Amino acid sequence: METAYENLGRETAGIDHQYGEGVRILAEPYTQSILTEMCHPETGQPRFNDLLEIVYRHLLQRVVADELPKTLVESDTNMKQYTPAGVFRGQVIDRTSRAVIVNVARAGTVPSHICQQVLHQVLDPAGIRQDHVIMERTVDDSGAVTGAALHGSKIGGDIAGSHLFFADPMGATGSSLIRVIQHYREQVEGTPKVIISAHLIVTPEFIRALQAEVPDIRIWALRLDRGSSPADVLKMKPGQDLRESGLNEVDYIVPGAGGVGEIINNSWV
Repeated sequence: METAYENLGRETAGIDHQYGEGVRILAEPYTQSILTEMCHPETGQPRFNDLLEIVYRHLLQRVVADELPKTLVESDTNMKQYTPAGVFRGQVIDRTSRAVIVNVARAGTVPSHICQQVLHQVLDPAGIRQDHVIMERTVDDSGAVTGAALHGSKIGGDIAGSHLFFADPMGATGSSLIRVIQHYREQVEGTPKVIISAHLIVTPEFIRALQAEVPDIRIWALRLDRGSSPADVLKMKPGQDLRESGLNEVDYIVPGAGGVGEIINNSWV
């Protein structure tokens, strides 16, 4: 019987960086092409959300394939009726794994729903839950981010032993995600097996902030933006110099995509 699929290795594509093994920046031509159109000033609804679903589904399929436990199975194929050799043997995602997806409203509402759909294809739906939190950046008089306020949550149970997923498009300062994770630590019973965040674009500031607060977090992104860095830093390997920056004076990502939450919802407040 075939043995080549019994120990599937880890997919290693992505840009080379020095942020550590917990960070994956895919930088794939296919998703970069779509993301480039998404970020263009002339891309609005409904095209923006159509593209968002395409790239997020692709990203999350990669995340799930890499992060979730695998199990060895033997499964009959349609050829079993003709030959005893018509049985596939190999590794697949372990359907018994537990997952909790957190919708960080409002930009995370569509991506978190896509994450739930992707997980439903490979896990027992009984072990998948989606929670909801209402977040808002807090800013000072200049518009710079000072933190994040959590206005409410709908959490459906404990997170013990679960894969805790955050699918939030833009990883800028990290303040919102850190605030949500603190809420789960303080208010929700149990310890997750792993915390996984999946983003379209992240900044060096976001990566540093999350790693300081949650050292074992798994951060996935399609793109790293560090457009506010000095010219000499941009020539270095990502993660090599603390002068790296991807934020402007009011903590929006550069080059970034603008207000993604506003575009997704076509609501400019």
